[in-house]
Amino acid sequence: MEIRTLVDLYHRSLQEHPRDAMFRYKSNGRWTDVSSREFATAVDEVASALLVLGVAAGDRVALLSHNRMEWALADLAILSVGAVCVPIYPTLLTDQIDFLLTDSEPVAIFCENAQQVAKLEGATERHASLRDVLCFEKAERADVLSLEKLREIGRLNLEGKREEIRSRSAAIEPDDLATLVYTSGTTGNPKGAMLTHANITTNVETALGLFEMENLDSCLSFLPLSHILERTAGYYLMLRAGVCITFAQSVETVAADMAEVRPSIMISVPRLYEKIYARVLESASQGSSLARKIFDWARGVGKEYTDRVVAGRSIGPGLRLRRAIADRLVFRKLRARTGGKLRFFVSGGAPLAKEIAEFFFAAGLPILEGYGLTETSPVISVNTFERFRPGSVGPPIPGVEVRIAEDGEILVRGPNVMKGYWRREAETAEALADGWFHTGDIGHIDEDGFLFITDRKKDLIVTAGGKNIAPQPVESELKLSKFVAEAVVIGDRRRYLTALLIPNFETLEAWAHQRGLAVEDRTALVQRPETQELYSELVNAVNGRLASFEQIKYFRILDHEFSLEDGQLTPSLKVRRKLVSERYADIIDQMYRDS
Repeated sequence: MEIRTLVDLYHRSLQEHPRDAMFRYKSNGRWTDVSSREFATAVDEVASALLVLGVAAGDRVALLSHNRMEWALADLAILSVGAVCVPIYPTLLTDQIDFLLTDSEPVAIFCENAQQVAKLEGATERHASLRDVLCFEKAERADVLSLEKLREIGRLNLEGKREEIRSRSAAIEPDDLATLVYTSGTTGNPKGAMLTHANITTNVETALGLFEMENLDSCLSFLPLSHILERTAGYYLMLRAGVCITFAQSVETVAADMAEVRPSIMISVPRLYEKIYARVLESASQGSSLARKIFDWARGVGKEYTDRVVAGRSIGPGLRLRRAIADRLVFRKLRARTGGKLRFFVSGGAPLAKEIAEFFFAAGLPILEGYGLTETSPVISVNTFERFRPGSVGPPIPGVEVRIAEDGEILVRGPNVMKGYWRREAETAEALADGWFHTGDIGHIDEDGFLFITDRKKDLIVTAGGKNIAPQPVESELKLSKFVAEAVVIGDRRRYLTALLIPNFETLEAWAHQRGLAVEDRTALVQRPETQELYSELVNAVNGRLASFEQIKYFRILDHEFSLEDGQLTPSLKVRRKLVSERYADIIDQMYRDS
């Protein structure tokens, strides 16, 4: 069977990889497997019900839910009847959801539970297109159909609708719209990227040839399926390869879930790796003097080993022996934290610090960092086992062209590039000028064809003295400290750079406790002279590795973390710089008045 559409991809998965555990999730304290036969039956029933509800080919159907098996069920049922899936982040508030519903005009919406349904109070009156509200769990309202009831409707009508489902699926063309994926909206309102079946399937098929995966593998899914990285790489790709997809209970339980389900593959953003690395550093620092020396020695051995492997140089018996000792003393403990079966991570969504990539590689946990955007379905480039260079985002994938514009902007052309922005002709023309997608990212390609990302074009800082500075590399240096969870560098049109620092409070409070300092009041803790001195030392250490114009002159430590709920993080966990600059304007201005 030729794979022309996502529905073809799904059916190929059923044919080539029938399995007892297609999906896995935790319910009532136990992990539950869903077989491919059970899942296929459920998809057919929901697709049949959508036809009964009058969903036409090309209609939009929204999907408002956290990751769970039913997300995939609804998605594939929507696609099977030729409709367009519009995923919505479950962390969004009512007014944000209303904007997306107004823009996409769905005829129906799947909701996760009563909490999400409550956000849609009066939505059918506000949105003329919206006819049906559907809920994965039991519905308490008469105007909301539960998934159980929906499947019953589909089951009763399936014989009469089966042929229509087949004909609808067969009628889908590769260039037909499969999904509207809304950008995170770090500046202004989000835009709906129009991704076709071919955009995503070509990306999946290409990625399939770059990674060694089989149906004995399992993947732990925790990034939002509403985000195109998880949807393409953690869902469609795994489906195509026959990999069992296990849904984490939540973002907060990922560490515990890893230990329980022991995945062999994981897709993540750098935040997970940064947290794991910070915990390893913290654990090492709390050990004896000998334990700290062993850790530092092992880290040095790991870097030497990684450098030689990446450069294609001989390892040699001496280094091989030292690496084996380092593995026994340090690295295998890290592997145990991931469940002990992990073969590789994939990282995307934001830059990964080179030091972290090198450390994980030395520990036998390679992080294959890639690069892409919502508008490119998403993969543009990625490191592989054959071509791996820490600090880069790998070479462009086969079939995708990348070139660097005169101003350093990365331009992309290929079958993965979107059709355009939904009902945004001007923005589409600007983004797809001259037949190339303008990513808005700054970067370069080295002599071996590896792509390196410097920063977002719109995030570049131009100081009052005319210096152009990319904030992300400076922020990455700061976040290498176990005491820093997040850093935001500021300085556009200012005389020098400043920074807002978000502590890793778990580590900071442990440090304070050891010194007999009170930790109950975080505001008081970050203002203590001892804390200020600690962070001053780490900022000075980072400044020593930077050019003079890149150095941080002043900083402030915040007494709380950024979160999705307060809007300071996007659903894909990126910092909303503009909002942060506005919200902390008084603190920022004070740092410039201090001079």
